[in-house]
Amino acid sequence: MSAWIKMISDEQAADDLKEILTLSRTPHGTVDNVMRVHSLRPATMRGHVVLYRAVLHDDDNTLPMWLQECIASWVSLLNRCNYSFANHWTNAKHLIGDPGRAAEIEGALLARRPSEAFATPELALFEYAEKLTLNPGDMIRSDVEKMQKAGYDDGEILEANQIICYFNYVNRSLNGLGVTTENDTVGYYSTEEPKHSQ
Repeated sequence: MSAWIKMISDEQAADDLKEILTLSRTPHGTVDNVMRVHSLRPATMRGHVVLYRAVLHDDDNTLPMWLQECIASWVSLLNRCNYSFANHWTNAKHLIGDPGRAAEIEGALLARRPSEAFATPELALFEYAEKLTLNPGDMIRSDVEKMQKAGYDDGEILEANQIICYFNYVNRSLNGLGVTTENDTVGYYSTEEPKHSQ
């Protein structure tokens, strides 16, 4: 475990925290530091894990999972959050399922030029994500209309918005508390076969 504040281990946890640690376990059976950093205030851990799963792992979401993870990675890059980028780019590569295409996307995102890897309609989401992350006070109606014109329905736009908002929240939590991936299993799917591809 690694952060600038105390994190409580499973062995040290009181019953109320143990319940929420169980809720927060990954498919690997572990609790990642992104959740464990809440261990001094279990209520925020519960809220965080519920929000995370609603944003990225809800069966009613219709944006492709690989694209959701690419948006998550893009926001994390813009915020210079190494923790989230390490985890969510690992997920994105897995879900894309094509090493060449994944390398092309990664290069474009690292260069901060998503237009080199995406065209309409996906590029509209990345442009919206960049503006909402870096200049949230400058958002105007046409930023949403651009995504509508690119073919996204309002439910998909809401999904993208919530991914962007969630990662702006979590990136600031992680960076602000010095959370690292030490002892984490990096990547949600690292022990599974790809379920979705681009």
